[in-house]
Amino acid sequence: MANLYLGVEIGGTKLQLVLGLAGGEIVERIRLQVDSRRGGAGIREQIEGALPGLIRGRPMAGGGVGFGGPVDWRTGVIACSHQVEGWSGFALGSWLESQIHAPVRVENDANTAALGEALAGAGRGINPVFYVTMGSGVGGGLVVDRQIYHGRAPGEAEFGHLRLDRDGMIIESRCSGWAVDRRIRTAIVEEPSGVLARLAAGLNRGEAQFLRPALDQGDHLAQRLLVEVAEDLAMGLSHVVHLCHPSVVVLGGGLSLVGDPLRLAVAKALPRFVMSAFAPGPEIVLAGLAEDVVPVGALFLAEQIGA
Repeated sequence: MANLYLGVEIGGTKLQLVLGLAGGEIVERIRLQVDSRRGGAGIREQIEGALPGLIRGRPMAGGGVGFGGPVDWRTGVIACSHQVEGWSGFALGSWLESQIHAPVRVENDANTAALGEALAGAGRGINPVFYVTMGSGVGGGLVVDRQIYHGRAPGEAEFGHLRLDRDGMIIESRCSGWAVDRRIRTAIVEEPSGVLARLAAGLNRGEAQFLRPALDQGDHLAQRLLVEVAEDLAMGLSHVVHLCHPSVVVLGGGLSLVGDPLRLAVAKALPRFVMSAFAPGPEIVLAGLAEDVVPVGALFLAEQIGA
């Protein structure tokens, strides 16, 4: 029998458990919604309840977890969750090991997604790979020679916290989903007659979902905002290029659903911020694994245990 691995994605709203084979191939899946009011204990109860039906007594070769928050990857202990209480200091790795009777590796979700995209997604066959996720926050992950690069503990590729100026403006405050929502709300007050203003009228959240439809209809305001976001992102990526020299940058997360307009705008802006010796910089591509990105990465985490 081929080795079976468990992959787990734990987020603020979504919980996924998958069984898979070597190479990140998912063969079975359970999706559950998280009730944040029940805290971390409630999520652990969901996992305990779902595992027997998923595993059905079959031996696991290992497990991997992509967790939505900072973790100590060396010990599998959760630092905290910014969305769900009851995780701080919890030894998730050893707890899950007791559930599946196999070794478990725990990483934050951005690192896990980076590994998935590098080995089975848009970065497959390319080295090094830098992954950016733009959702409720902005995160990053660097994969070198098929392994997540951590640096000195507790270092991670905290791309979203790179500063854009001396006053503390960070990439997350300009390029996250909530930041783009805010930019749209402000802009449509000043320009209330366009397509984007009409589509996003009356909202106080989620305005970024209308950026692509407005772009498709040639909305001038949407185009201006796209360029602003892309330039901020490219400015941040220039630091990654100068320090890490990835061969490809993979754009993922909810904001990446804007698609090719965002990818092309970032690719156009990046050379302006990169020294000529490194121009034009890495290829900019869109993530390829969609909602499978963290589960697939988690399967690779499990597969790499002991490697």
